[in-house]
Amino acid sequence: MFWLAQLPPLQVVYPADQQKTQADRIFLIGTADPRQTVTINGQLIQRSPAGHFAPSFPLQLGPNQFELRSGDQRLTLTVIRQAAQPALAPGTLLADLQPQQTIAVSPGQPVCFSAIAVPQAQIQVQIGSLQLPLQGQAIAPLPSNSAVLIGQNQPDRPAPIQRYEGCTTALAAGFQGQPQFQIQAGDRRLTQAAPGSVTVWPAQPYRVATVTAPEAIARTGPSTDHSRLTPLPQGTQAQVLGQTGEWLQLAYGGWMRTSEARLTTSAALPRSQVRSASFQSRDRWLEFRVPLDRPAPLRLEQQGDRLTLQLYETTAQTDTIRLSTDPWLRSFRWEQARPGEVTYHLQLASQQQWGYRLRYDGNILVLSIRKPPTISQSRLQQPLRGLRIYLDPGHGSAEDLGARGPDGTPEKDVTLTVSNLLRDRLQQLGAAVLMSRKGDEDIWPQERAAQIQALEPDIALSLHYNALPDAGDAEGTQGIGAFWYQDQSQDLARSLHDSLVSRLQRPSYGIFWNNLALTRPTVAPSVLLELGFMINPREFEWIVDLDAQSQLVEAIAQGLVDWFHSQP
Repeated sequence: MFWLAQLPPLQVVYPADQQKTQADRIFLIGTADPRQTVTINGQLIQRSPAGHFAPSFPLQLGPNQFELRSGDQRLTLTVIRQAAQPALAPGTLLADLQPQQTIAVSPGQPVCFSAIAVPQAQIQVQIGSLQLPLQGQAIAPLPSNSAVLIGQNQPDRPAPIQRYEGCTTALAAGFQGQPQFQIQAGDRRLTQAAPGSVTVWPAQPYRVATVTAPEAIARTGPSTDHSRLTPLPQGTQAQVLGQTGEWLQLAYGGWMRTSEARLTTSAALPRSQVRSASFQSRDRWLEFRVPLDRPAPLRLEQQGDRLTLQLYETTAQTDTIRLSTDPWLRSFRWEQARPGEVTYHLQLASQQQWGYRLRYDGNILVLSIRKPPTISQSRLQQPLRGLRIYLDPGHGSAEDLGARGPDGTPEKDVTLTVSNLLRDRLQQLGAAVLMSRKGDEDIWPQERAAQIQALEPDIALSLHYNALPDAGDAEGTQGIGAFWYQDQSQDLARSLHDSLVSRLQRPSYGIFWNNLALTRPTVAPSVLLELGFMINPREFEWIVDLDAQSQLVEAIAQGLVDWFHSQP
């Protein structure tokens, strides 16, 4: 066979020597001469016909040594397993004292303190003139979000230490300084200050954040670990209840970075009024325009043919709304179900939505709702004629290789090859294809997402090949995966996944809702496809096979034709 003329030496492409991980096991991805056996720590391992391997091995805490042998070749590497749960150093009574950052709150808002310590300790916090006892909590630590990708997202067993917690709303206004933690465990006593300090703002003036960024990323808590909410358009004004480090706590329920807003004070609360509103039809967009006396925080949700817009810190004085005769809007209603929240309910003409934009034009909120594309009725020659499809070959350049196959082949090269083939096929079918990159270019995911927002394609596809977290089973995991974030993208993701699995007779890895840069664009259905596992020795051989690539491209193209023509 041809590949025997270029036999690879023994090599390991993952993990690197001295790599650190918190996983309890790790896979070794590599290749060697298929005519030679390969052992790892004396154990004979299985390989693919081309000589690739990816076995997993358990890890002990601390350094783990691996020796690989193939013929007269020998490799050694060390993997260091670190503790996944917080731990107390020997002889230590307290650790992870919270708050870690400077925090400030409005009067009446809770201030919370916590620390980890040995079980059955007595802990209290001295803050200002207040002494607050903390109570031990039996909490099962949660693994990272990536654990669901390998089916291991169950809570961990409680650690042999405890987290002690307590909150209060009884602090007086002013700077309270650093909380002092006092612990008694047996005959040992210790007092230790938390790194952060606490300030309680006066009752007045109120604090107001005005969004200065093109959009502020609102989150459920004060870190990027917390989930995203609907971004706040530039100009939004919202009451601030507190601050933790660089994060502002907004009264409507979101958190945002201080760097994305201007913080001012006001004798009055930032409250908005809304009266009339109107719809306007503009080419491919239906605009819903809501004049306010000041830009209010908001949230938007999609579900099938329904779109719901909520305005917070807003009171309705509405008697008249001008509707549209555009058939894309099937029905409309609004309500103020609770004080300070106005909700608009829009029902569209089909279950498939095609995108939206949100912005403030001065004090006018503009929600632009995308209408369906015009789809060719001919299924014989050019069934995608008139459609604009954005293709993103994942990764790119030496700085962004993506996953690597057992022989070192980078994901970026395979995605570009397949994307170019798919571009050519889609053009034959009549589509106009927009490419995120045409060569070995270094483009950040956020830049690609910005391209989608600017170009406004009818759909966007990002093509990738997969890998796994360290604790995954590289030898036993194969298949097609599809990822979506906006509700308008869910049906496209499911349809393409099912089509590829059926047409190619490939395993299914699954369909995932996932907060990824390339699935977040709102102007079009945007889906990220994982077309197989680079790290699986046998699936990798399918991935780089030229005939298999041609079959894959045809399956994607026909899946898109079927999906577009299934839309009412």
